[in-house]
Amino acid sequence: IPRWEYLVSALIKMRPTCISRLAATSIIASSCRVRVRYAPSPTGYLHLGGLRTALFNYLFAKRNNGDFVLRIEDTDRARFVDGSGEQIADILRWARIEPTEGAYFGGGQHGPYFQSQRTDLYREKAAELVDRGEAYPCFCSTERLSRLRDELSRKGMPSTYDRHCRSIPKDEAQRRISMGAPHVIRFKAPLSHDGIVVEDMVRGKITFGSSHVDDAILLKSDKHPTYHLASVIDDHCMGISHVLRGEEWLSSAPKHMLLFKALDWAPPVFAHLPLLLNVDRYRLPTTFFLFSSLNA
Repeated sequence: IPRWEYLVSALIKMRPTCISRLAATSIIASSCRVRVRYAPSPTGYLHLGGLRTALFNYLFAKRNNGDFVLRIEDTDRARFVDGSGEQIADILRWARIEPTEGAYFGGGQHGPYFQSQRTDLYREKAAELVDRGEAYPCFCSTERLSRLRDELSRKGMPSTYDRHCRSIPKDEAQRRISMGAPHVIRFKAPLSHDGIVVEDMVRGKITFGSSHVDDAILLKSDKHPTYHLASVIDDHCMGISHVLRGEEWLSSAPKHMLLFKALDWAPPVFAHLPLLLNVDRYRLPTTFFLFSSLNA
């Protein structure tokens, strides 16, 4: 018996509304080639919530005769834990929810499936966004940004960037870059809009106001991408049709919608899954559950 069947029965009991909405929506998905992905970061042990996300992607792909891709988002080198990517793959094998392509599972035609091996593509697209006027170099020091956060905190305001470098002329910005000035690349978010609409398979239509989107960093000073840039580029280049992920990423959805638009790409369909809670509405002791299961 596939070991994920035990997880399925428990998850259906916990979140019947989420399960039923995904099942109903999957019928519509048959009009296109369904490609979903599970994209963990190798920063430690796999949590139960992450395994639940992988399971939902696996089942959605199976129901629609689609593809289930494993992508390893390993660009955060400061938090990288050696061996955790292999551990994630081992747990997926143990649970018998193996991807049809991706890292540790034979690769595929849309690789490489490790983001650390795709950095040239991210830098190319970041430069393209700057050329289009959709992004800009930011030269603010960590000290200035720290002072800005402290000031906003004292005023009880959200800790968002004040767009200090947004108005620097392109030739001046290029001069600073040629002189070796440290910088990041920020997204030039619209200053005003009628609302960013995200059609979510679980939650329905969600409209985000302009306050939900700031000039997010796309490329860090070490030339590695942030999650926002790399995720959008990879979802497009890997042909991902549906993104099923945890609701903690819901606040990122409007940024991603704007990035898809800035790059002239059609966005995938989103589904943000509820947090995994126990009967007392607390998050489960996820690492303990996985080790208990693996040792059973």
